[in-house]
Amino acid sequence: MAGHSHWAGIKHKKAAVDSKRSKLWSKLSKAIIVAAKLGGGDPAANARLRNAILDAKAVSLPKDNIERAIKKGTGELDGGNVEEILYEGYGPGGVAVMCEIMTDNRNRTAPEIRKIFDVHGGNLGGTNCVAYLFERKGLIAFDATAEQEERAMEIAMEHGADDVQIESGRIEIFTAPEHLTEIADAFEQAKIPLDIKEISRIPQTTVDVDTETAQRVLKLLETLEDHDDVQSVATNLNFSHPAVHELLQ
Repeated sequence: MAGHSHWAGIKHKKAAVDSKRSKLWSKLSKAIIVAAKLGGGDPAANARLRNAILDAKAVSLPKDNIERAIKKGTGELDGGNVEEILYEGYGPGGVAVMCEIMTDNRNRTAPEIRKIFDVHGGNLGGTNCVAYLFERKGLIAFDATAEQEERAMEIAMEHGADDVQIESGRIEIFTAPEHLTEIADAFEQAKIPLDIKEISRIPQTTVDVDTETAQRVLKLLETLEDHDDVQSVATNLNFSHPAVHELLQ
């Protein structure tokens, strides 16, 4: 699995999003609406909703906002007509890009996303033009002490993780999406804090580009991530390649 470079991509994404709290709150509210719409408004019976609420609380989304989003999703309040869409395309250098979208108006969102691709030297493609290059996985990541590494490996294996990668004190755990909550809960019980707990699209192979192309790809990713309707962006750009790594320092 091409996982070693994934944390660099996650850090890049978080830096772009975390600097804009109100926009992040809006995205998290949409995630709660969709989760409640698909699985009901009870977090105890809806793992996706439970995780969305935890993500929202982690960035101090007010309780009233969370409750309103749940009620919109269950139909108790207006505003729950948010749908989930996957857009796929290519960036400069043939780099694959996938965008998870949540929007209440796909007729507005689609041309806006297409324009972002066009302006930054990419092109929006059709369904499954790049999806086959990625595998949907649960991802848990955190920094660990030497003492925690062995315990982390035990917890991950006990609860059905597919792969554990440890590099320079950084632990990445990959699992089937349906096992993510179980494994994350086990780490919480072990009092090991997690930096990342999410369903990600992991590239099976990565693409190397030169510095100039890397700059253009990163600008495309940043602009997509900044769009109000984009929940997440996945790419098979090799973030460990020197041309990219240097730009992210």
